[in-house]
Amino acid sequence: AQTIEKFSIDNGGASVSTGGLEVVYTIGEVNIQERVGSGIEVSEGFISANTRVLLDAKVFLQGPILSPGTPGLMDDDLRLSGYLPTTSLYPDGLTAASSVFNAGGTSGTGLAQDDIVDWIYVEIRQGNDNSKLVRAQSCLLQRDGDIVDADGVSSVVFNAAQTSYYIVVKHRNHLGAMSDVAIGLLEASPVSVDFTNNAFNTFGSDAQVLLGSGDMALWTGDADNSGSARFSGSNNDANVIKDYILADPGNGFNSVTYTSTGYLNIDVNMDGNGRFSGSNNDSNIIKDNVLAHPGNGFNSSTYVIQGTIPPITN
Repeated sequence: AQTIEKFSIDNGGASVSTGGLEVVYTIGEVNIQERVGSGIEVSEGFISANTRVLLDAKVFLQGPILSPGTPGLMDDDLRLSGYLPTTSLYPDGLTAASSVFNAGGTSGTGLAQDDIVDWIYVEIRQGNDNSKLVRAQSCLLQRDGDIVDADGVSSVVFNAAQTSYYIVVKHRNHLGAMSDVAIGLLEASPVSVDFTNNAFNTFGSDAQVLLGSGDMALWTGDADNSGSARFSGSNNDANVIKDYILADPGNGFNSVTYTSTGYLNIDVNMDGNGRFSGSNNDSNIIKDNVLAHPGNGFNSSTYVIQGTIPPITN
């Protein structure tokens, strides 16, 4: 036999007496525990409607826009080479249909600016505490910087209340960035947040790199996804690249000039090739960033570009 046990969750109450009648009441809500058995599930209680907010964010990755084939658009070499995975490598493991990686998105006939560059990870954090994560999800990044849902075209949707949040964008081999203030997100229409705009304030100092075009982009060079970029010294990213190259099964001659190919974190310019030394190598990109960083007043090759996003505490 099945039973349902009723109890209430209260936060107040009192008793009132009048004309010989006493009424005892509580302030709270009745909860009836869920019971499951023989293919039947019974539950009752207060049900809140799901709420959601919409976001239209934009960001550039420095790597694929270092030497763009089309000015103002990131290169999409990983897509063209067929290296983009249909399943995100970020914690939620979101999956996209392979057709999303067609030219111009799902149709295969859309605008070149809508071609997918890579997966990217977006977080919303509490407006009164930017170390508290509310929601996070994998999204797709178009060549023009638009961050879209896994269908390749739609605004990003978070199942969260309509209020203000800090907006965070992260990438597997670039240093992420966070909005300097909490931004109000709405259910009725998407709110635009443009990290590429040099007038948009980000949290921390020099969270992004200023491009020659005047746009902003996330710093590339975090080859081990540690939250920092280092060219030399302990735990540097150049050595991460070298170690990967030397361990590549295809590198039969154990050569430091060998080129590894694929969807690689060591490929900091995201052209599909990972190189430690030789022409167009990824190590030099990290070196150039370290030496050019505004915080590196001594022009030191051991300078560390630190990420600016506060760690999550919940």
